[in-house]
Amino acid sequence: MCSDCYSFGSMQAAQKETKAPTIPGNVLSHDAARQRLKAGHACCVARTSGRDAGAAVRVAICALLLAAAFVSPSRAQQASAPVPVGVVKAERKPITLSLDFVGRVDAINRVDIQARVTGFLEAVLFKEGDAISEAAPLYRIEKGLFQAAVEQAEGALERSKAAKVLSALQLQRAQELLDKNVGTVVARDQQKAADDQAAGAVLSDDSALATAKINLGYTDITSPIAGKISKTNVTKGNLVSPGSGTLTTIVSQDPMYVTFPVSQRDFLKARETKTKVDLSALRASLRFADGTIYDQPGRINFVDVTVDRATDTVLVRATFPNPASSLIDGQFVRVRVDLESGSVKEQVVVPQAALIADQEGVYVFVVEDGKAVVKRVKPTGGTGTDVALESGLNGGEEVIVQGLQSVRPGAPVRATPLQPALNQGG
Repeated sequence: MCSDCYSFGSMQAAQKETKAPTIPGNVLSHDAARQRLKAGHACCVARTSGRDAGAAVRVAICALLLAAAFVSPSRAQQASAPVPVGVVKAERKPITLSLDFVGRVDAINRVDIQARVTGFLEAVLFKEGDAISEAAPLYRIEKGLFQAAVEQAEGALERSKAAKVLSALQLQRAQELLDKNVGTVVARDQQKAADDQAAGAVLSDDSALATAKINLGYTDITSPIAGKISKTNVTKGNLVSPGSGTLTTIVSQDPMYVTFPVSQRDFLKARETKTKVDLSALRASLRFADGTIYDQPGRINFVDVTVDRATDTVLVRATFPNPASSLIDGQFVRVRVDLESGSVKEQVVVPQAALIADQEGVYVFVVEDGKAVVKRVKPTGGTGTDVALESGLNGGEEVIVQGLQSVRPGAPVRATPLQPALNQGG
């Protein structure tokens, strides 16, 4: 800054402080300073402009730093806010080791009803969906033609029998004449052949009559087993024949099979208990799709002798009583097999909702020092809504079961203990 500008600025400052005019000898008057500025002190203006620009930049930087100082703490505070989670304690419980599978209910007996003769359907004799007994009438086919065929066969048989009687008499006479040396051997042999033919005709006509009666019986279609009957696929008045396909289906009800595939790993685990109890003696229980437990226990009664190459599983079958017809053929159910036949062993148990799977296996989040910590676990089987662990937890850990979608390893959390009824995950 030039001396004139400095003097002018100093004078203005002095006047503001003393509130009185000050005109020292070496200081320009106000008018003189203004005139010089207007006359051409461009250097002062240029320097002032450059410094003002630098000052503006410095002010802008300071403003940004101040803004960051106010904003950053709030963001950091927000990022470090504990995530609210629901926890339950891992417990050590005496449990029965079990495995869960998806199975399907199969009727022990299943019959597709078909027509065995051709004719018009005269009546449907059952109510769809009803329980029926063995030999109960189901359909009736028009009998007229079949009754006539029976009567015709009966007439043919009577003629054959009469012809046989006559041929027998003629053979007897021919033999008597031969014995008296009146007849010839040729005549006797001819009568013998005729008698044999008559006997054959009787047998043939007798078989034809039996066939006609069987076909007449086929016009009454009855149930070969007891069970429940499905809907009818053919109604009254339609032509049916052996090629018409299934008219209806009957499935037995009590007991029922439940078949389920078992992976190689689970199958080997079950075989490990064979020293204590045979596989066929293992108990099984069922759970329906709505979560209710079937009140009838079952038993393993068949283990397939081959492994399905497509799925690498072994087919296992259990038998369940079905007195109330609660099990339906083709129904999907959850099957639980108790591997130790009632014996119990103490293990750490956690809710199924706590388990998370990735490429490395299964893990859970536990709360330690207010932070979420990953614990790798090895499940061994289910116990209702809980899972037994072979390793990974010792019991007593606070396991996160709710709020898992917001939890990250090492993140701070705010744990809230949950009641057992609320341990549903989330």
